[in-house]
Amino acid sequence: MPERNKWLRRGLGNALLTFVLSLILTYIANLILGALVVYFALVVLLLVILLGVGVDMVGFAAVAADAAPLNSKAANKVSGARQAVRLIKNADQVAVFCSDVMGDICSTLAGAMGAVIVFRLITERNLVSNWYTIVMTALVAAVTVCGKALGKGIAIQEANEIMLRLGQVVAWVERLTGLEFFVPSKKK
Repeated sequence: MPERNKWLRRGLGNALLTFVLSLILTYIANLILGALVVYFALVVLLLVILLGVGVDMVGFAAVAADAAPLNSKAANKVSGARQAVRLIKNADQVAVFCSDVMGDICSTLAGAMGAVIVFRLITERNLVSNWYTIVMTALVAAVTVCGKALGKGIAIQEANEIMLRLGQVVAWVERLTGLEFFVPSKKK
């Protein structure tokens, strides 16, 4: 029963986190899209897709990485290696956050941004056609799927390097904030 509750709490926590992050990112995207010329909005759309591809790649790398070489680097005091090992030991949580939470938010946001861009093109240019929506949807889907496929191939080949670089970012954030991520709680 406690194990089931742990997964239920984790699932509900991820749902709440996804909801809050979606609200924040969508609000920011709407502000940006409203202030930009349509062509620059396409660049922002591409950046959101690339962010989704990047976080999906990190989530996949966390599962594919091998902790042994990073343990060796941690023993040699390589910056970020200790954090990378912690991330790999918590690969399920890292994969859920990166691939499921952030990756899905970016994909959903990219679709919504594509719709907003099409709406702006139609209203600002007095265009009448459903083809703009169809083509934009197909482009967003194709670029996202292509990017994620390429990203997963890179994640398999370079999993340890990706996790070491992410570990270095985590180490920098930990130094900056004084907080440690994925530290096991002390049992009494």
